[in-house]
Amino acid sequence: MSKPTRTGTRAGSRKGTDSGTGPGRGTTAPDGAVVHGVIRVHGARVNNLKDVSVEIPKRSLTVFTGVSGSGKSSLVFGTVAAESQRLINETYSTFVQGFMPTLARPEVDVLEGLTTAIIVDQQRMGADPRSTVGTATDANAMLRILFSRLGKPHIGSPGAFAFNVASVRASGAITVERGNRKTVKATFSRTGGMCTRCEGRGTVSDIDLTQLYDDSKSLADGAFTIPGWKSDSFFTVRVYAESGLLDPHKPIRSFTKKEMRDFLYSEPTKVKVEGVNLTFEGLIPKIQKSFLSKDREAMQPHIREFVDRAVTFTTCPECDGTRLSEEARSSKIGGIGIADACAMQISDLAEWVRALDEPSVAPLLEALGGTLDSFVEIGLGYLGLDRASGTLSGGEAQRVKMIRHLGSALTDVTYVFDEPTIGLHPHDISRMNDLLLRLRDKGNTVLVVEHKPETIAIADHVVDLGPGAGTAGGTVCFEGTVEGLRGAGTVTGRHFDDRAVLKETVREPTGTLEIRGATTHNLRDVDVDIPLGVLAVVTGVAGSGKSSLVHGSLVSGSGAAGARAGGGAGGGVVSVGQGAIRGSRRSNPATYTGLLDPIRKAFAKVNGVKPALFSANSEGACPNCNGAGVVYTDLGIMAGVASVCEECEGKRFLASVLDHHLGGRDISEVLAMSVAEAEEFFGPGEAHTPAAHRILDRLADVGLGYLTIGQPLTTLSGGERQRLKLATHMGEKGGVYVLDEPTAGLHLADVEQLLGLLDRLVDSGKSVIVVEHHQAVMAHADWIIDLGPGAGHDGGRIVFEGTPADLVAERSTLTGEHLAQYVGA
Repeated sequence: MSKPTRTGTRAGSRKGTDSGTGPGRGTTAPDGAVVHGVIRVHGARVNNLKDVSVEIPKRSLTVFTGVSGSGKSSLVFGTVAAESQRLINETYSTFVQGFMPTLARPEVDVLEGLTTAIIVDQQRMGADPRSTVGTATDANAMLRILFSRLGKPHIGSPGAFAFNVASVRASGAITVERGNRKTVKATFSRTGGMCTRCEGRGTVSDIDLTQLYDDSKSLADGAFTIPGWKSDSFFTVRVYAESGLLDPHKPIRSFTKKEMRDFLYSEPTKVKVEGVNLTFEGLIPKIQKSFLSKDREAMQPHIREFVDRAVTFTTCPECDGTRLSEEARSSKIGGIGIADACAMQISDLAEWVRALDEPSVAPLLEALGGTLDSFVEIGLGYLGLDRASGTLSGGEAQRVKMIRHLGSALTDVTYVFDEPTIGLHPHDISRMNDLLLRLRDKGNTVLVVEHKPETIAIADHVVDLGPGAGTAGGTVCFEGTVEGLRGAGTVTGRHFDDRAVLKETVREPTGTLEIRGATTHNLRDVDVDIPLGVLAVVTGVAGSGKSSLVHGSLVSGSGAAGARAGGGAGGGVVSVGQGAIRGSRRSNPATYTGLLDPIRKAFAKVNGVKPALFSANSEGACPNCNGAGVVYTDLGIMAGVASVCEECEGKRFLASVLDHHLGGRDISEVLAMSVAEAEEFFGPGEAHTPAAHRILDRLADVGLGYLTIGQPLTTLSGGERQRLKLATHMGEKGGVYVLDEPTAGLHLADVEQLLGLLDRLVDSGKSVIVVEHHQAVMAHADWIIDLGPGAGHDGGRIVFEGTPADLVAERSTLTGEHLAQYVGA
């Protein structure tokens, strides 16, 4: 999209107005008021920033760019947005602040001209089973009011249509404190819309008891087969065997009905085991509390495997997955119930709402219609309001959060976006650009961290950070206009107009992977053959069915999918999705990738001590900071402070542990190395450790050579986390690699390196299937499968199969048109 002429005029007039006043000082208006025209940052040192000073024009669209890890997020989110939030929190009463997170002041000398910051990031929305697209926005609340007013039969207030509200009935005596005190009998009832069977979740769980224990054995003989339940554990196994409520020497299959009921379903009961007071509880509720109440993705792999094996989730038979009670489903408007409305595609629901003609609720209909239209406008019209929010991708979650801001009456605020184009097809990016410009034109300051040239091109102002990543970044390489960036000679400037070219020859498949009759989500009985032994790209507009085809049919195996003929299919499927990396500030690339294990063993072998000494989370941890390297001090009503541990000086280990060396380095010095340095250190030589070297090779392969192996995962950028996952999965044995948008968070210069990595995977005999929107990856593919033609029920069909050259030549799809434009055909 070309930059509007008006933008340039406005920027130019502002510059003229501010002349002679000095940067950041603003101008004195005729009435004496000071108008601040910029957000001034001076001496920012958050994370890898090296005394960065910038002036960001207000009421403009500023794009921050640079390679992954160059410091963009540290400047925008960690400095500007963080300080804005902290200052706003300080305006609340001390009492209210006590309930809010304590925010430390960013490490910066001067921050002037800040306004209220609204952060729209890519954090996934909560995976609470009762959270949906409708509840995360105002749409469900307005629908509930609509049905409580117009629904026939009338069943009650808006709460009667809420699947998060349970029905309540009570009766008893109440004391009325009025004149003569007297006690009266009263009844109370509240009608809620929650399904009583699934409690508003839409699914019910069934536990396979054969996966919990071997019923041919007794409790004393180790009948339990649950991970982590060791035979000598007081809190699990021994509380059952020695409670006195069950016979520990009788095989479980010989239990009486009463014993079986106590064993499986007993209410919590206090028992004494070897003089220790413990709680005996039925096995089923104990498993539900221990495993099913936790987020599946946060579990360790072996625990997750157990839960997948032992627990089956099925659609609730009572509410048919709608989450609502029968009464809530019975009330309808023109034959449509609230469950039907939430199940509709939002674009269809918007039309239904517009068709309702009821003057008594006209303002409500207008507001609801506006919200639903915003979904369509932002490219999410294919969703339904009943879609679980935990199933949204990072890009979809970010756009759902944008909905509430589009119609906001607020002006003169700072909106901060983190790569808003992630997960968007080139066709959808222009719509996102329009929305960003609309927010700016309402008088707001819009700050965008972005890599896509289409969005950089509409900026009023560009800040380019670099020149490299990590310690090689953290400086401002360029500030100015988009045209100035093109000629600036920075990494971004040099690659700004990069365009991949179509391959002259494509690889020949070694076999095919058949998918037959795929019907996951919006797929319409899709039959497709995915070629093996090549780089295959699955593309299409957002919501067209790409992930449903690849993850729903190929990875999970639902829908008839089977490999037929071809060496490329051997070894199974390795899937690298977009799920967030989970880890505390104690987690780092060394612990996440398993790199620390061979390093600890190498240190232990050379020094003749235990490997546990070389873990900051185990025996070798500094007792003062518990291996964190910093001491966190809670200052009550004020922001907490993190200070470097005085005993270990931030090294995290006991002084005695640092006396042990490998190749002349102690463990803290090794963890302070970059991937590239560590790769050389553990290569041929005194510290040669093949297992560590292999992992470091993979990290370097995905472009993370600059990353410090002991750097906390919480400090990594989105692009770095994505590639860290890719490097970890590359170590798995698999013949087919399925990658979900691997260019997410990658700078223009890094995309070329990713293409080289994908080529090396294919050339080594792997089959690579990529779900991707980036035109450079499409142009580099051997085979393209394009889904569409639209999103939601307008998609779910294969609209093209063939080589990129054929797609460009035909221009029969939206993808074909954009790819042809990209390669200049």
